[in-house]
Amino acid sequence: MRLLLARHGQSVWNEVRRFQGAMDVALSDLGRAQARSLGRALRGYRPMVAYVSPMERARETAEIALAGRDVPIVSLPELRELSLGDWEGCTHDEIRQRDGDPYRAWLRAPLDCPPPGAEPLEDVHRRVLGAIDRIAATHRDGEDVLVVAHGGVISVYACHLLGCSFNALWRLRLDNASLTIAEPPRLVVLNDTSHLLPLAESPARAGHAS
Repeated sequence: MRLLLARHGQSVWNEVRRFQGAMDVALSDLGRAQARSLGRALRGYRPMVAYVSPMERARETAEIALAGRDVPIVSLPELRELSLGDWEGCTHDEIRQRDGDPYRAWLRAPLDCPPPGAEPLEDVHRRVLGAIDRIAATHRDGEDVLVVAHGGVISVYACHLLGCSFNALWRLRLDNASLTIAEPPRLVVLNDTSHLLPLAESPARAGHAS
């Protein structure tokens, strides 16, 4: 099985650098354009099925990217973005201004310095790995399988494949509508954005959970 792991396009909260996590937020106009560019990149592959997060920004990205192709889209709740607890709905600058700059601490060590009330990264890892294992059990013959999810979800899985601590999570850059390719247990490509070059740069910080 070859996994084509796509992050959703820019959301309206990515655009203004607002934490969304488990909040269901729609794509921006740029995000829809990014999804169309992702669709052009996917023409070089033959995904048998697309497994997607149930969140609107991921689901719409898959629908736009696969428009006109006979690829089933299957929603998997385990692929939802990790919750950021009390930070959801706040901007990055608002969190930076809190005592001790918890945003900076979280960037450096998200496993050790999570937002209050956030979903533990170990729990995210268990559910994401469980979903990937179920997908792998269904596709044993080397097929291409598309997964459209979130920066946090894909970063957690990439850390798993690389065998690194989740404190390294945000050292992995994952842009909106990027394509990461895995042939478990190998990580083959991380954050391919070549298909997005004609588009304007997104203001969203690439690696953050969204």
